[in-house]
Amino acid sequence: WRSSSRSSQRTAPSTSAAGRSSPPGPAAGRPAPSSSMGAGYEAFERMAFYGVASNLVVYLTTQMRQETVPSVRSVNNWTGTVWMTPIAGAYVADAFLGRFWTFTVSSLIYLSGMVLITLAVSLKPLHPQCTAGGDCAPATRQQVAFLYAALYTMAIGAGGTKPNISTFGADQFDDFDAREREVKASFFNWWLFSSFAGGLVAVLVLVYVQEEVGWGVGYTIPTVGLALSLVLFYVGTPFYRHKPVTRSTAAGPARLIGKVLRAAYANRGCPLTGELHEHDKAWYAAAGKRLLLHTEGNFRCLDKAAIREREACTVTEVEEVKLIAGMIVVWLVTLVPCTIWAQVNTLFVKQGTTLDRSVGGVRIPAASLGSFVTISMLVSIPIYDRVLVPLARRRTGNPRGITLLQRLGVGCALQVLVVACAWLVEARRMRVIRERGARGPHDTVPMSVFWMLPQYVLLGVGDVFNSVGILEFFYDQSPEGMRSLGTTFFTSGLGAGNFLNSLLVTLVDRATATRGSWIGDNLNDSHLDYYYAFLLLLTVANMALFVWVAMRYKYKREFLEDSGAMETERETEMVAGGKAKADLPRLPDNTTRDRAYILE
Repeated sequence: WRSSSRSSQRTAPSTSAAGRSSPPGPAAGRPAPSSSMGAGYEAFERMAFYGVASNLVVYLTTQMRQETVPSVRSVNNWTGTVWMTPIAGAYVADAFLGRFWTFTVSSLIYLSGMVLITLAVSLKPLHPQCTAGGDCAPATRQQVAFLYAALYTMAIGAGGTKPNISTFGADQFDDFDAREREVKASFFNWWLFSSFAGGLVAVLVLVYVQEEVGWGVGYTIPTVGLALSLVLFYVGTPFYRHKPVTRSTAAGPARLIGKVLRAAYANRGCPLTGELHEHDKAWYAAAGKRLLLHTEGNFRCLDKAAIREREACTVTEVEEVKLIAGMIVVWLVTLVPCTIWAQVNTLFVKQGTTLDRSVGGVRIPAASLGSFVTISMLVSIPIYDRVLVPLARRRTGNPRGITLLQRLGVGCALQVLVVACAWLVEARRMRVIRERGARGPHDTVPMSVFWMLPQYVLLGVGDVFNSVGILEFFYDQSPEGMRSLGTTFFTSGLGAGNFLNSLLVTLVDRATATRGSWIGDNLNDSHLDYYYAFLLLLTVANMALFVWVAMRYKYKREFLEDSGAMETERETEMVAGGKAKADLPRLPDNTTRDRAYILE
């Protein structure tokens, strides 16, 4: 639906997922309804996911009779899989089916998984039963197999829904319309707002229903909500904008990387003098792609792949590979923050079960403390978007207020404070245990569970900078034809963080088992404070590494042309800090210049 002029943008047809022309979408300046309908689905999907994930460790230990470390490992492995499968889903969307159809098929698989999980916790033959005398048999192999088959069916469905619904929503905004570009700057803030609103319902309402009313009822509610949200989403199908599948780019990220690396190696002895090989802007307009400007200083060895005399690769192809390499480096330094997030549904919950959870005569579920993560985030997002961003924008000139990596840096710093709070609270809990002698596995430590509140609140505030920032960063910095695959850097980081946490828990448990496990079945007789101290050192070291990477990162620079504007004006480059530069980077001689916007 890219058009050649402002006026034609209002009537230009959109493109179907298969690349065919489809009826015109909404007029310019008014994004298609999937930006809101997709957010509605996201809210119900997050309600379903957190309805399962938030209390899964409790279900495994109390209903399936698993021990603490195996249950924590099982939850981390399943959650990690949920966040890793989007890599495959994004590839299928970018290379073959397009985002809409990949989401459509995957959402039905996801719903099937939720139905199976609901059956697993509802039907008596599918979970262990206790006798009248209180004897409870362990779960049979068939019961365990059915439960995990249901959980991993849900994970497979998440692979196609998670990377595509957010990017499909962002696709409804026209980058060539000034008003829509401005609205899009806040899109991911409000997308995550709806996501965490669904999570809030899960940890406040569903977790309580599961423990006090029944697990079957607690899972039926989000399953029905998910089904209704899908119906509403499909109702809006005729009005959606669809971007075409750019097969030359999306179908072969590995092929593109291999092509550039081979050319750079073949030209390794050639000097980098003169201009680099690039098509003119008319070629990119005809191909429906965007021209990327050359960046100097990072991965300079790859520039040799675009030596003009050889014409093996274009500057844009080289820059796309540079973007992927840069995103991989940033992804690596976000793994530790994702590992900290994995504590919320595992060790934080088990820690909370040992504390006094009575409030006004009502015993609240430990997993419900996760609601404070959501509440603090829901409060912080409007403050960030409506107060902090405008203040920072006036100072920096950057439409986002601060750069993407500055936002991530603030989030990483807040996560250091989260771990510090968790360590201090656990140290106090251990002191109370020693003073009161509450070392039994079922003893309630005489200490209010609300001592854990600061770490949850800080985590929610940090997510405004961290989770939203990571999602926006990888969407923004991805090559144009790899947007779905780019957002999987966000989801795969969460998945890898869960796997890393599972590995750390297993290794620490084995290393400390002979002298008293740090993470034993009886947390009242363990040393969880030592484990949190270890995580604190890890987050501090990662924070230093992140700052080093961020200072050297080069942002994407695109050439966006409005060929409908006939007047001549000075080209402008919007750099990361928001300052305007009059000097336009030198383009090849065969690239004509009308009115251009250089976005970095």
